[in-house]
Amino acid sequence: MTRKLPPDYALWEDVARTVKPLHKARAKKKAPPKAEPPAPAVKAKSKSAEPAKPIARPPAHRHEPPPITGLDRRQERRMTRGQVEIEARIDLHGTGIERSHERLLNFLVDSRAQGLRLVLVITGKGASPFARHTLHGSDTYHAPERQGRLRRLAPEWFHEPRFRQHIAGFQPAHPRHGGGGAYYVKLRKKEKGMR
Repeated sequence: MTRKLPPDYALWEDVARTVKPLHKARAKKKAPPKAEPPAPAVKAKSKSAEPAKPIARPPAHRHEPPPITGLDRRQERRMTRGQVEIEARIDLHGTGIERSHERLLNFLVDSRAQGLRLVLVITGKGASPFARHTLHGSDTYHAPERQGRLRRLAPEWFHEPRFRQHIAGFQPAHPRHGGGGAYYVKLRKKEKGMR
């Protein structure tokens, strides 16, 4: 006994042949998993053979400090106008690069442990007569003639992992707080258990 097809079945077959599936992954049928060939038999080593070397494991994933998120628009505006309350400051004038690096890191760690949120880092402007302040925009601030070693290195240090875990953002200071020779540094919130 043959089954009677609906009258518009031929039309349906024509339409079905021209339709493309929306999701190719659903349309494909999964192939059955291939059987893996058996592993070759390992011959037993004699006692005179070299001892087996330990298998090198990949290094454990280190916890990477969060990126510097920067400052929100309101904070940035207030800092540009110099309308901020500085809770602590460090002056790095007259110290070498290596000593300044360690002093700055210790200062930021201690300030955060005390629960401070905004500190001022004074680096000095360098010897350039053009290093006055940053109100002319970032192009003037980063001009090549404005060389001051600590002022140039401080932002690089802020992006190092040891610094990043304490810093939320930073910005050049207003002229009343040192201008091109200082940075406002916003610290992350104090974590529970910090000394």
